Amino acid sequence: MEGAAQTVLSNAGQLLGGEYRRLLGVGGEVAELRDDLATMNALLRMQSEAEDGAVDHFIREWMKQLRELAYDAEDCVDLYKLRIKSRPNDGLCAWLERLLGTLLERRRLASEISALRARAVAISERHARYGVNRDALRRSPSSSAPPVLAASASAHAPAADHHQLVGIEDQADTLVKQLKAQAAGELYLKVFSIVGFGGLGKTTLATEVCRRLEAEFPYQAMVSVSQAFEPGRDLKALLKRVLQQVVKPKTENANGVKEEEILGIDGLDDKGLAVKLDQCLKDRRYLIVIDDVWTIRAWHAIQHVLPENNCGSRIIVTTRIEMVAKSCSPANVSGHCIHQMKPLNLEDSKKLFLSRAFGSVGYPKELEDVMVNILKKCGGLPLAIVSIASVLAGYKSPESKYKWETISRSIGFQMESNPTLEGMRQILTLSYNHLPHELKGCMMYISIFPEDYEINKKRLLRRWIAEGLVLEKRGLTVMEVAESYLDELVSRNMVVPHFGNDGNVESCRVHDMLLEVMVSKSLECNFISLLGGQYAAMSYDKIRRLSIQGDDDRRPQGAEQHKKKLAGDGIEGMDVEHVRSLSMFQLQAHKMLDHLDKFSLLRVLDLEDCEGLTNDHMRYVCRLYLLMFLSVKGTNISKMPPEVENLEHLQTLDTDRTCLDGLPETITNLEKLERIEFSNKKKWYVMWNLPRGLSMMKALREVGFAFLRNDVQVAKDLSDLQQLQSLAMYIEDCEDGAEVLQVLAESLSKLCSLRKLDISNMNIRDGNMTFLYNLPTPPRLLRSLRIEGVLDHGLPSWIGSLTYLVEFTIMRSRLVDDQLFGALCKLPNLKSIGMDLGFYRDKVLVARKSHKFPVLSKLIVTSKIGMPEVVQFEQGSMAQLETLEMEFSYPWRRIVGIKHLTKLKEVQLTGSKRNRSLQHALDQLKTENSRRAQSNSNQFQVVVKYY
Repeated sequence: MEGAAQTVLSNAGQLLGGEYRRLLGVGGEVAELRDDLATMNALLRMQSEAEDGAVDHFIREWMKQLRELAYDAEDCVDLYKLRIKSRPNDGLCAWLERLLGTLLERRRLASEISALRARAVAISERHARYGVNRDALRRSPSSSAPPVLAASASAHAPAADHHQLVGIEDQADTLVKQLKAQAAGELYLKVFSIVGFGGLGKTTLATEVCRRLEAEFPYQAMVSVSQAFEPGRDLKALLKRVLQQVVKPKTENANGVKEEEILGIDGLDDKGLAVKLDQCLKDRRYLIVIDDVWTIRAWHAIQHVLPENNCGSRIIVTTRIEMVAKSCSPANVSGHCIHQMKPLNLEDSKKLFLSRAFGSVGYPKELEDVMVNILKKCGGLPLAIVSIASVLAGYKSPESKYKWETISRSIGFQMESNPTLEGMRQILTLSYNHLPHELKGCMMYISIFPEDYEINKKRLLRRWIAEGLVLEKRGLTVMEVAESYLDELVSRNMVVPHFGNDGNVESCRVHDMLLEVMVSKSLECNFISLLGGQYAAMSYDKIRRLSIQGDDDRRPQGAEQHKKKLAGDGIEGMDVEHVRSLSMFQLQAHKMLDHLDKFSLLRVLDLEDCEGLTNDHMRYVCRLYLLMFLSVKGTNISKMPPEVENLEHLQTLDTDRTCLDGLPETITNLEKLERIEFSNKKKWYVMWNLPRGLSMMKALREVGFAFLRNDVQVAKDLSDLQQLQSLAMYIEDCEDGAEVLQVLAESLSKLCSLRKLDISNMNIRDGNMTFLYNLPTPPRLLRSLRIEGVLDHGLPSWIGSLTYLVEFTIMRSRLVDDQLFGALCKLPNLKSIGMDLGFYRDKVLVARKSHKFPVLSKLIVTSKIGMPEVVQFEQGSMAQLETLEMEFSYPWRRIVGIKHLTKLKEVQLTGSKRNRSLQHALDQLKTENSRRAQSNSNQFQVVVKYY
């Protein structure tokens, strides 16, 4: 549990400054409670940062009690907000009525606070009575185990265990080729980094590379650096191990003799050892592997003592963290020297698994299906494959299928209890332990989502914020802080990102093995509670965050009765009073939806794609006064009650892909609302009609999709949304709409915070967007711009001034000649251009040599019908283009000049198998690839999608 105490501490502090402090007989208790919570927060943070081995079972139990107290204290504050605190819109009569009507609640609240303080005292006395040592919670580098381990590269090279190299031979070939090529042309010391998640085989790859390069680099060493590496304490030991290895050359000299020096290093300090190393490696080409580097600070200390002898020597660094890799191997004119480890494909995974589980003996085909499921969970992680195969090596008969299935569905438990899997769990846990305190809660929070679930970035970040897991930082919005958290997790390879056209993360997922570790940690400290599927038989005391997951065939037989009870009786027997987050990934109807009104402290309600949600359930939802995040995305609801205005704390309202015809006008009373997503799954033209009173919603940051009617006042109100960063809207096409569009142009020019604009005309045939020419000044910070509608005179001139623009999409604009590329080609940050239906009228679209496009890497042509017939690239145009996507629904479409795109990496073609122009383009691309292969030029991948 990370962040419970810090959240309630913040809430309590805010209330002390206002009405809560004025409650007779309660204010002093709250002040004491706040001080207790500050102490709790400090102790919980100390446990979070303590080494695993320093926290014994007694301390864990004591800290668990402390967490539950922090949770209950936060519930107490939330109950005050719900039942006692005056509402912002209360008049005098309403205030007096609430004051008199809540006397019993106030007494109850005072009693609860006193009880909480008594519990805090009891926990403190228990701490003293049983002698819990606070020093055990301190991260003490001096008391940790020696962090530097070492072995020669040849000692690591597998002799008989060739199965360890399964799937990495190609990666080894690539890296060896790079080191050889660099060594031939560059004599200065160069650093290559291998980066990837723990257990992917970084060390094995580095060892194999060293083995293959023994002739080129006769002086080699390999040392390992742990999380606890301290330069002042550990550098000396590291230098000693390097020296002990490099004096033993891998190959004989010209006279057939291996030269080995006598060191005499026992009495030297780290400076003396550095001098000795420099002397030993003078005029010698060496290769040193620095394995498992965790911090930039550690690398800088090591780098400082490595000799620069201008002999073409090389360093290989392995790390889990991309920022460390970039620090070790900074980019230069020839690119970077960073190798991203790749997981094994299914074929290699199976080969590695069978070699460890069965050796050279065949395997029973009855085990095939369960083996595939296990390999899917392993996700190409060699460590996981070898570890689980070792457990199953003793169960080789067809009759062992039940044992295999049991282990497959309980890998998380097996990692906790099976000694063979203990090493794998420790390696996976290292990355979590190394996280900063504030990121640990965010990482555990991802365990709410099911296995293999692709998590939308905005959904995750908004939920983090609503749960109080994101700290405020000076100069940054809370969303910017949340984005930095996700970026850090991506950099540490703890989440697998999916990038959009603009180069930013759109969604992410977690490796199944790491998810198992996160689930174990979350359940241990009551951070989440999981029901359904493999968790059907789980039972809980107090539930704080509830995730209901879909049923599957992996549940144990004894769970059937529990499942029946859960589906039939809903929340009977469950304590949901303290639930603050409810997520439902079970798509069918669930009886718990009929009892939503009992979740009084709910902050996050995520019902995305829940088919069982009805309009009646929405009445309960609108009573959840404390809600901050509400998603009914993908559901079948068709009416949003006007009582939604009661959710005065709501920050996110996601009604995307529902059956709603609109939102009630009372939505304007939600003054804290920051994000509205709206679309109708059956009628694309049904959107949220921007209402009068829009100017009251000043907290809005993201809106999509909205419709602006012929209403001048609404167009004017739009300019008051100064926090707005993302806007997707359609305009009404009407003869008397000139005034509205002029006001809209003026309003758009005033939205100084706008980063993303998607604007379209509702008339899909002749809808005009010429009002965009009249913007007094454009939103200068725009990063993404999409325009759909006719532009008679080409793109507005102000687009050429959008220096931050990264992504541009155009549709139905009927451009000609150079009106498109000529206006965009000088934008310094433009990476992606998308061209859709009706964007162009001429037969030939030419990227001329004057169209340099400094950083353009992706070009998409998805116009199914109409022009252009030909997309042509002149020599020198789009020099940085890496990805080209073309649709071939049009029967005569052609690509000309593909040979001029020298940095192309991927061409994606889409169309019918019967389309001759697509087949011609495919043949053309194959011919060009063959030409590049013969001339040793960069080849590209060709992907064809047929429909």
